[in-house]
Amino acid sequence: MNLLQETPFSLLELAPMRLGDTAGDTLKGTLEFARHADQSGVHRFWLAEHHNMRGIASSATSVLIGAVAGCTERMRVGSGGIMLPNHPPLVVAEQFGTLDALYPGRIDLGLGRAPGTDPLTSRALRRDDMRAEQFPQEVEQLQKLLGPVDPDARVHAVPGEGSQVDIWILGSSMFSAHLAAAKSLPYAFAGHFSPRYARDALELYHANFTPSEAMPEPYAILCLPLIAANSDEEARFIGTSSKQRILALLRGDPLWLRPPVESMDDLWNPRERAGVEDFLGLQVSGGPETLRSKLSKIIETYPVNELMFTNDIYDQQQRQEAVSILMSLKG
Repeated sequence: MNLLQETPFSLLELAPMRLGDTAGDTLKGTLEFARHADQSGVHRFWLAEHHNMRGIASSATSVLIGAVAGCTERMRVGSGGIMLPNHPPLVVAEQFGTLDALYPGRIDLGLGRAPGTDPLTSRALRRDDMRAEQFPQEVEQLQKLLGPVDPDARVHAVPGEGSQVDIWILGSSMFSAHLAAAKSLPYAFAGHFSPRYARDALELYHANFTPSEAMPEPYAILCLPLIAANSDEEARFIGTSSKQRILALLRGDPLWLRPPVESMDDLWNPRERAGVEDFLGLQVSGGPETLRSKLSKIIETYPVNELMFTNDIYDQQQRQEAVSILMSLKG
């Protein structure tokens, strides 16, 4: 069996803003990127939720999902994820019920319990810090709102009830793995920023999964940072944009996507370099043959059904070419 050929490849999009670009420039690029992904055979295209982060334009996640679904034809589109403590479950159910009504059978609802922002912005979102503790109960509430019509319910999500929306649990910890397993839901692990817990969380999810009629077997995605290029050297060069972005994150600076540089030596100190490299511990970078080898090893090592990739490349054309290179590995 060709593991690369059998494993679906998907994308996680943060709508990264290049230094000097407007939000309009960025979102236009995101839609172009999504159309290319759809035409290239990408399985699903998820959009993240972040707030008050200069350099990331994916704050209105459900709006972007609608725009992407509207300009594509085949691939599934969804959230990676909706940070549920920021939103009333009924509003989420209505939004994703509406998306499913417009694009039936193509919408995924990935749910996380982190705020996706800083404490000050959390308060601006009217977020109750204690709501994160209610995450399991609110997931269950969403399952009911989006599930079969209950004639005895006093609150209905319209659109929403009886929809085809697939609910996912997203996470970077053992808690999320336990929850997804207990609730018989598919699970996506954020290896693109929490690489050290990936194997333990995925193994825990599989070991503790509770089968249900709707989902008799576990299904897991591992998300990885991707730098795909025509050669290892080109990947090393264009990958410095991603490293600069992570460095800015660690420093608390704006997350503008900056042009690649020949060397990072003058931009970081040894402690910062170690922090960036730890953050990108599961990054898959290189030319086609290197990527083929690295991805085959990951599929053999981690108990996953699907791989998802972030793609922080500065040049729009190279960003799209990276997807073409990735999908060519399945040939």
